[in-house]
Amino acid sequence: MSATELARALLTRLLAGGVREYVLAPGSRNAPLAFALADAADAGLLRLHTRIDERTAGFLALGLTKVGRRAAVVCTSGTAVANLHPAALESAHSGVPTVFLTADRPASLRGTGASQTTDQTGVFGELVQFHDVGEPGDVSAAGAAVVAGAVQLRPVHLNVQFSGLLVPEDRWQPAPVPVVAVEPPPAPTPYELPSGPRTVVVAGDDAGSWSRVLAERAGWPLLAEPTSAARRGDHAVRTYRLLLETELGAAVERVVLAGHPTLSRPVSALLERADVEVVSVPPRGCWPTRPFPVAREEAALAAPADGPSAADEEWLAVWRSADRTLGRQIDRLLASEPDLTPHEVARTVGAAVPEGGLLWVGASNPIRDLDLMMAPTSVGARRKVVANRGLAGIDGTLSSAVGAALGRPGPQAYALVGDVTFVHDLTGLVTGTDQERPDLTVVVVNDDGGSIFTTLEQGAPQYADRYDRLFGTPHGVDLASACAAVRIPHLRVHSLPELEQALASPNGGLEVVEVVVRRDNRRDLDARLRALASDLG
Repeated sequence: MSATELARALLTRLLAGGVREYVLAPGSRNAPLAFALADAADAGLLRLHTRIDERTAGFLALGLTKVGRRAAVVCTSGTAVANLHPAALESAHSGVPTVFLTADRPASLRGTGASQTTDQTGVFGELVQFHDVGEPGDVSAAGAAVVAGAVQLRPVHLNVQFSGLLVPEDRWQPAPVPVVAVEPPPAPTPYELPSGPRTVVVAGDDAGSWSRVLAERAGWPLLAEPTSAARRGDHAVRTYRLLLETELGAAVERVVLAGHPTLSRPVSALLERADVEVVSVPPRGCWPTRPFPVAREEAALAAPADGPSAADEEWLAVWRSADRTLGRQIDRLLASEPDLTPHEVARTVGAAVPEGGLLWVGASNPIRDLDLMMAPTSVGARRKVVANRGLAGIDGTLSSAVGAALGRPGPQAYALVGDVTFVHDLTGLVTGTDQERPDLTVVVVNDDGGSIFTTLEQGAPQYADRYDRLFGTPHGVDLASACAAVRIPHLRVHSLPELEQALASPNGGLEVVEVVVRRDNRRDLDARLRALASDLG
């Protein structure tokens, strides 16, 4: 089988497996796949995106897949493959079935010092399912792995060995490829939770709407992270992170846990308490085992059949009252600040997302600020808030946001990121002149450095003489010039009215709104916010 025939056969299998989005990083060894992709795109069988940087391409594919448009990233051999590793790890730990399609030289050349050749066998480790594709018989196994990955919610790495002529001798005119029908696994029988203990439902990243439904049926407070898909309705507690450090948090006796909680130390401390019973539904991802004791683990849970007890209703009412009081106090304190705060930026961006809209949130402070400030939305509003929380890093954030916005067309999409995250993934904004750009407004909270560390131990006053050098890392990058270099519209704002106006009147396409905030007062501001909760008792 020639290289061209192998590429076409494999692509046909991928199309049958439901992979209809492809991100190509150009190279020589992957040329057979590139030509096959172009022909299939011309036939209307797939959508093709090209990027010059493999790391960006990997996260673009991840973002597409995360919003339901399963994607494959395609690259050449050698170090190009290694640049996909961050996206592969994030896919594995968050349970996103991204397909990594890498070109390789024949296996006989491994270990020989041939040009642009290394051992790509299982290069992403055991967390990513690997298949070497070198013979005709390998194609069907690779296609089956892609189908299985969609069911098992795990990424797949297909390493394709090409030899001989790498360019086609004809144009491929592929026929439509029907998607293989896959039976979903049967729904598990839910375990009915008994009434009794003072219970809260903790919904971490990707928890799912079932956790909200359970909290509502049982009459329990819902402590839901912004990316849980559960922060909706009147059981969700906006200020839970601060309330957990009060007497109210100390009174919790049982936690029903869904998703992957990653945002706050108070939640971690709650889950690690010896006097708290944790009932867990395993999260998606390659490591579903919880890092703390779990009293009971079930595939599905149901609320007590007799509904909320009087004690449950009283317990929920106390949380609601405390949440309203603390929320008002937080808003008043922030409004009294002489300068615009990152918390207000997060609240404003969260409120700007329309029904059916999308918000991608960067790691570090932006997602934590959103967690504290974003009011729960109404049930049925279909606002999707997404982030890379599998490994909770800043890597590839802009690329992932662009992919998600391309995969979820509709109202203007938004991304909320810090300046370090923005600078770290500037290549995510580099798109060819003929490439589709999403309707995406990227809001950059710019305090010229890494302010997340000011809120941690290393931000304590005794380390101030070394803080900026080791952690703050002020970079001084002119974001307007950086945006101009990649032909992205840029607007810098300094006040809340300016920000609200910018978000209410997007230009369409890809644009950047830079919001300048302070970093020197971040530690003190967070301490004053925590003190408000302490005053509640």
